[in-house]
Amino acid sequence: MTNPFNDQAVFTYLNEIGIISQLSAGLFEQGLPEGLTRSQFSVLNWFVRVDVEATPGRLARAFQVTGGAMTNTLKKLESKGLVKVEPDKNSGRRKRVTMTSKGNQVRDNAIKSVAPLLNEFAERFPIEKLKRQTRELGKVREYLDERRYQ
Repeated sequence: MTNPFNDQAVFTYLNEIGIISQLSAGLFEQGLPEGLTRSQFSVLNWFVRVDVEATPGRLARAFQVTGGAMTNTLKKLESKGLVKVEPDKNSGRRKRVTMTSKGNQVRDNAIKSVAPLLNEFAERFPIEKLKRQTRELGKVREYLDERRYQ
């Protein structure tokens, strides 16, 4: 039997994370360079965080979007010279996506462009406390990421 107090606490916790995600994403997007969307930035950031190469399908699964939506995002990034989409040498049908040096530079510049927001946040919330919370949130993310495949 579930405990309604635990259910409420977990729901409230996850709801707060969702709200924070929406609010921070909105602020972050306002600081992005002209023509770069949050979803495009997220793909560039994925290449730095996770892997230097991926298939469009792997990226679609990672972002929990349709293949068509990811293909659209990749086409826009490719047209800006931020990623390269090439045929897989081992498979005639698969494609391989990599971030270009320009893409890496645009990603780094996007982070620099929101530096005032990040600095303001750091003044308000002690960095050591944020680091502790980040470790705990990382555990939550890992659990939820594993859970989606069950």
